[in-house]
Amino acid sequence: MKLVSWNVNGLRAVLKNGFLDFIKKEQPDILCLQEVKLGKDDTSILEEYPYQYYNKATKPGYAGTAIFSKIKPLSSSYDDKEVCDSHEGRIVNVEFKDFYLINVYTPNSQRGLTRLEFRQAWDKKFLSYLTKLEQKKPVIFCGDLNVAHTALDLANPKPNYNKNAGYTQIEIDGLTNLLNAGYIDSFREFNKEGGHYTWWSYMFNARQKNIGWRIDYFLISKKLRTRLKNAAILKDVKGSDHCPISITIT
Repeated sequence: MKLVSWNVNGLRAVLKNGFLDFIKKEQPDILCLQEVKLGKDDTSILEEYPYQYYNKATKPGYAGTAIFSKIKPLSSSYDDKEVCDSHEGRIVNVEFKDFYLINVYTPNSQRGLTRLEFRQAWDKKFLSYLTKLEQKKPVIFCGDLNVAHTALDLANPKPNYNKNAGYTQIEIDGLTNLLNAGYIDSFREFNKEGGHYTWWSYMFNARQKNIGWRIDYFLISKKLRTRLKNAAILKDVKGSDHCPISITIT
């Protein structure tokens, strides 16, 4: 089973930039998208995926998540209220026989760290939410987590540390707490080196220079480790300021 996750930074925009060709080439069994910025009624795509779940933000043209699956889930839910009060379309949960799959678009702490306190509360509640699910069956969660976990995960760690969103100790600790709770950073199971990023600024030719951040992840329950066969960053896929990531499980 192949799973792909991608912050598309606007589904309409990426549709104009090779998105359908990418899906045709990769043929994921399940596709998780973040920052789709629309809902199911706003577009009709990927008919080969009969099971489609959109969580649209109340604010037009903002955030939003979606899951497309060729495999029929047992159930689906949109669990923003489990983690925060504001409906920003950040979580889609689909339940399969052997695991829950959570697609998440974690809030950005914003320029000047104006939303860092909100982000800190989100991280704690999100972990509690996952813990409840884990009591029933293993969990896979993926998406834009808006944090570089270690100095290997961004090109310029020192000038960004505790100054810019995505690399404060509070955010780092939030991800560390997830790992300590028994989740595995799938990419790091196969690659321990730096220089592998999933997001680049549109400014200063950052992507061409590979001045980026690894802020998109697939994390899996330890119970699923033996089923994890591959994890990849698809850095050459364009169309968004993020690139897709993937895992393969048996």
